[in-house]
Amino acid sequence: MPLLLNSVGEPLTRERQLGLIISAIIHVLFALLIIFVTFRVKVPEPVEEGLIVNFGFDETGSGLIEPAPEPVSPPPPPPSSGDEGGEEALLTQDFEEAVEVEKKEPDPEELKRQAEARAAQIRRELEAEAERQRLAREEAERLKREEEQRRIDQANARARGAFSNAGNVGTSGRSEGAAGGEGNQGVQSGTPDAPNYGPGGGRGTEGISFDLGGRKAKSLIKPPYDLQKEGTVVVAITVDRNGRVTDATPGIKGSTTLDGDLLKLAKEAALKTTFESNNDAPIIQKGTITYIFRLK
Repeated sequence: MPLLLNSVGEPLTRERQLGLIISAIIHVLFALLIIFVTFRVKVPEPVEEGLIVNFGFDETGSGLIEPAPEPVSPPPPPPSSGDEGGEEALLTQDFEEAVEVEKKEPDPEELKRQAEARAAQIRRELEAEAERQRLAREEAERLKREEEQRRIDQANARARGAFSNAGNVGTSGRSEGAAGGEGNQGVQSGTPDAPNYGPGGGRGTEGISFDLGGRKAKSLIKPPYDLQKEGTVVVAITVDRNGRVTDATPGIKGSTTLDGDLLKLAKEAALKTTFESNNDAPIIQKGTITYIFRLK
């Protein structure tokens, strides 16, 4: 076998040389096949030559017009077989053999990848839901703070308007007070825009005062206070003849804050407060309790 060299001048291995020789032989055979199959010239078949003779029926005849051919009757139809209607019977097959499909065992690696992808999708959905709930809570807290601030601003605006309109007392409105019913609750010697409506309504020494038409308190509960907030909360109360507070509404006129925590403390303390019993008092007597919260 001649010695073959590669592109850099080094001799090729025996297997490499054998592969090149076999490849060259295959290419030569393929070229010969193309030459003998593709470039074959098709020789046309020889055409028969002869004398053209007029069509006729006899060896003799006369005239210049081709006679019309005699009518030929059609052949009789073949005998019918099968059903009565003459149609051939159709060949049918009762059943077909189903091709047996080879069952392929699931790939454990593929099942593992699918499980991991599903777990990752569920984890992303849970994280998205948690983020949505967090944003919803933040939005609710923001709206709550805005609502509280709006109520405080409205209360302050009403207080400023009351002092600025002190000279307009009696020009509009029909009644004012916290005890219910029509009429201008208070005393003649009082201040028209004061937040208290009767005697006993002044500030107490413990930051608590009340007004219940002269009835005395039996147990005036002081609310627990450990918040860094301050303000005045006026609570409208309803008292029965036995002296029990049956209803309390914090944040009425005279309050300087509408903070939710302070309103809750004032309402709980008002519901626990008791007054002296009085059989001559109204069945439902209304009054107020004022709580002053100061920073410690």
